[in-house]
Amino acid sequence: MRIKLINPNTTVAMTRSMASAARDVAAAGSEIDAVTSESGPVSIEGHYDEAIAVLGLLDVMRSDPTADAYIIACFGDPGLLAAREITAAPVLGIAEAAMHAATFVATSFSIVTTLDRTRIIAEALVRNYGMQDACRKVRATDLPVLDLEEASERVNEVILAECQRAVSDDRCGAIVLGCAGMAGLVDYLKPRLPVPVIDGVTVAVKFAEALVGAGLATSKHGDLGFPLPKPYRGATARFAPSSTLSEGAGEKRHEVHTAG
Repeated sequence: MRIKLINPNTTVAMTRSMASAARDVAAAGSEIDAVTSESGPVSIEGHYDEAIAVLGLLDVMRSDPTADAYIIACFGDPGLLAAREITAAPVLGIAEAAMHAATFVATSFSIVTTLDRTRIIAEALVRNYGMQDACRKVRATDLPVLDLEEASERVNEVILAECQRAVSDDRCGAIVLGCAGMAGLVDYLKPRLPVPVIDGVTVAVKFAEALVGAGLATSKHGDLGFPLPKPYRGATARFAPSSTLSEGAGEKRHEVHTAG
């Protein structure tokens, strides 16, 4: 199967890091097709960044409608429901995937994220996903997203210290890493913490494999049906849905792609 891993920001180095983590856990026969958005912010650290990034994300999906599954590799899960509207293939957001994975291995979890403003966004996702009872706390390190690309000891120590506080102060049973850019930190953190450390990129890959393997597709009944055909105006005119959208957006299953 071919899983399209989409980095909705425009920083190629971050895509490479996420792709490496994804390929490390992918099953034999699963191809991780990692792509960086061609338009939008270099990092996603607020509501405005998310809103602008969604168009680049949808561009990637519209240009490749035959993937077996799609992963939105940003912890804000930007455009997740819109992405699910334009395809029948499974679409996973890494925040939703990580939170569900945490509840499979623990009765509680805390999220460790980047800036304080993204903490607020993550708290909203916790409520949207019905995870209030399981999530003990969302913690911010005040590290900008692009600092994660340094792979420095300073960055590692800041994130580790916040994870340790989460375990001791929140008494959580698992840690959810609240940024796709933290995907490469799991191997550093796991031996230093007494609880499971969950990265949304890697668990989203495994969930995607499971959904495709089980023959499950995104429901096209109700609100996730294909967008209604209508004209769009101005700069968004090229995003206007057409009556043929369902024919080219994952409605039909395609041949299985094997790893190269």
